[in-house]
Amino acid sequence: PTRRASDLEALAEAQDYLDREMPFHAHEVLEEQWKAAPDPERALWQGLAQLAVGLTHQRRGNARGAASVTRRGAAAIERYAAIAPHGIDVAGLVAWAAELAADPAAEVAVPSLRS
Repeated sequence: PTRRASDLEALAEAQDYLDREMPFHAHEVLEEQWKAAPDPERALWQGLAQLAVGLTHQRRGNARGAASVTRRGAAAIERYAAIAPHGIDVAGLVAWAAELAADPAAEVAVPSLRS
């Protein structure tokens, strides 16, 4: 059986994929964490996975999909802003998501998951 990556390992792996312009692969890593996460953190990991999907849509030219799923992802993680679990830059990601959702056709930098 495969072991679940630690949260920090998963974040590092997802960031590596994002940095290499492979947001769909980042989504896969984050989705795996989401499905195995304890209840208090499931929405966090789900939202992070959705942000990666939003970036995937944006990079593939699907502006409507990018805006929609990015907004959902931001809404899911926003409640964690005060806690910033695992050093995740929740506030920064929410701001990044708002920028992407407002203009999905614009050049948007790859987000940094941790501060």
